[in-house]
Amino acid sequence: MKNIAVIGAGTMGNGIAHTFAQFGYKVQLIDVSQTSLDKGIATITKNLDRMVAKETISEADKKRTLANITAFTSIEEGVKSANLVVEAATENVDLKLKIFRDLDKYCPADTILASNTSSISITQIASVTSRPGIVIGMHFMNPVPIMKLVEIIKGYSTSPETFKIVEELSKKLNKVPVEVNDYPGFVANRILMPMINEAVETIYNGVAGVKEIDTVMMLGMAHPMGPLALADFIGLDVCLSILKVMHEGFKNPKYAPCPLLVNMVMAGKLGAKSGEGFYDYSENRKAEVVSKMFSK
Repeated sequence: MKNIAVIGAGTMGNGIAHTFAQFGYKVQLIDVSQTSLDKGIATITKNLDRMVAKETISEADKKRTLANITAFTSIEEGVKSANLVVEAATENVDLKLKIFRDLDKYCPADTILASNTSSISITQIASVTSRPGIVIGMHFMNPVPIMKLVEIIKGYSTSPETFKIVEELSKKLNKVPVEVNDYPGFVANRILMPMINEAVETIYNGVAGVKEIDTVMMLGMAHPMGPLALADFIGLDVCLSILKVMHEGFKNPKYAPCPLLVNMVMAGKLGAKSGEGFYDYSENRKAEVVSKMFSK
C-alpha cells in the first residue's frame, strides 16, 4: 500500500494528499482543473512552511513531502498504479457516483476505493462499481494534517479485510480510526450538523447574536470553537449539503436546514473560503485562522 491517489485538490483533497505524502506514501493528486491543482500544491507548501516555522517538521521533511506528490488532470492516468484511491470531491451525489464509475473502470481490480464523503451512503457509492467489497468510507477531519480522527464507514458489502487494511493504514498516518456503520451523516455530522443548524436557528429567531452564541458554547460547554465559527470553517455550503442528505435520508423535519442558512448559501456567503459567513474574513484573518490550526 504505497501508491495513493487522491481525487480533488480542494481543502480536504490537498490535506489528505499532504498527510499521506508526509508519511512517505507516493501520492497522485488528481483534479480536472490545473488551476485547482496549482492552488492545492501551493496550499500544501504554505502549510508545510508553517510546520517548519513551528519546528514540527524540518526543511528536509518538507522537501520530501512535496517530492512525494505528483499532480494529474486525468483520472485514468493518475489511478493506473494506485493501491488506494481516496475521493475528496464536492459533496454531490451525482458527481461522486460518476467518479466511482470511472475509478472502477480505470483502477486495477484490487485497488481499494475510499470516499471522504461526510454524509453520502457508502453502500450507494459502492453500488455503481463491480467491487463493492473493497469500497469504504474514509472520512478525515479538517485540517487533515492536524486532526486525529478518521471515521471509517463500512458499506453494506464492505469486507472485514478491507476495513482492517484501512484501519491499519489510518494508524500509520498517526490517526485514530473509528468504526462507523453506513447511515446518513455517520456519527460526526449526525451530531454536529443539528447543533450547527440549531445555532443558526437561534440567530434566525433573534435569541442572541453570532458572537454571543459562540461564546456561550465555548465558555459554557468547553467547545474549542463556537458552532458558527466552525460552520464558517467547514463551509456553509458543505453544512447545507450534509443537512439536505440527512433530511432526505431520515425523512425527519429536525434535520431541515434553517432558512437563514439556505439564504446565506444562495447569497454566496459560504464562510472563510468566500471571505464572509457568520464572520467577516479578510485575507489576513483567513491566514490567521489557518496558522492557529497548524500551530497545535
